[in-house]
Amino acid sequence: MGHYENNEYFKGRGAQVNTDNKFLKNRYVAEHEEGIDEPMLEDSKTQIFKEKAKKIVSVSNSPDLSFMHSINPYQGCEHGCLYCYARNAHEYYGFSAGLDFERKIIVKHNAAELLESYFNKKNYTPANIMMSGNTDCYQPIERKLKITRSLLKVFLQYQHPVSIISKNNLMLRDLDLLKELAALDLVHVAVTLNSLNEDLRLKLEPRTVTGKSRLKLIERLAEENIPVLVMVAPVIPGLNSDEIPTVIKAAADAGAGGAAFTMVRLNGSIAEIFTDWIYKAFPDRAEKVLHMIAECHDGKLNDSRWGARMKGDGKIAESIQQLFKISVNRYLSGRGLRPLNLRHFRPASGKQLNMFI
Repeated sequence: MGHYENNEYFKGRGAQVNTDNKFLKNRYVAEHEEGIDEPMLEDSKTQIFKEKAKKIVSVSNSPDLSFMHSINPYQGCEHGCLYCYARNAHEYYGFSAGLDFERKIIVKHNAAELLESYFNKKNYTPANIMMSGNTDCYQPIERKLKITRSLLKVFLQYQHPVSIISKNNLMLRDLDLLKELAALDLVHVAVTLNSLNEDLRLKLEPRTVTGKSRLKLIERLAEENIPVLVMVAPVIPGLNSDEIPTVIKAAADAGAGGAAFTMVRLNGSIAEIFTDWIYKAFPDRAEKVLHMIAECHDGKLNDSRWGARMKGDGKIAESIQQLFKISVNRYLSGRGLRPLNLRHFRPASGKQLNMFI
């Protein structure tokens, strides 16, 4: 956990560096002190890369995930959240997990077609599918491309259950589809909210909507009887862990039916990105926060242990788990989300529905 000498903070982006891609021989370097780094940081234009995907549903074998099937219409995310574990996946595309992740977005325009083909496979058995298991399906580019909306149309047409996790109130654009899905018990929504401290949000999640906007999103979904929970994720000891009761109470007051949380873990390139960032964003407590994170993960910043990686272990992790449990019991007692219904599913028997517009 060495100290970072360059403490200049670059506003408007999450990552402050472009980390090396472990799959490439070329590396990001500064030939001169005031040379290459400056334009790398100042060039904030987002680039879009089209991918003609061959499949859209990913299947996980991880025993500590609540979802086994997921869809990610986008790879990379303009939200720029520092901690995002999806950053590492950007390296498979030849990009950096750092600034590239926020500026070079890969889009899957044929996602809805692929989902329809997936549902029409012979002997397909419906199982809940999570939208945004990796990157946010309602990130800014969705406003223009509407790929997530096209996917929701397929879920509704086939009456197939779907869960959504997002931190963007752009979701309200699709309230018409969500209401129809909810009427058939075909949708659950998780709204990510890990802090109501705007100074922290602006640095930790620089291109996301405010905490108040996310509470309004929860409130609006609850008003329409759409099952919604708050996802307090990630919890970062020494940074936002003390806000757990405040966040859960605010979400409960807005109408949330439940809550979940995950502990921060800094696998792969994220450890370098996060460490560089926290020394620039919060130099007074950087060392303490990093040590507390490591203490929750067997002395390391990264953690790949099934059963422990999501919640952490040790005294600090146990105190956070207890604080979360007490807060849920106090503010969300007696609430819950209606179970998803798997019995409505109806395949199209090979018919093309032509709704990918």
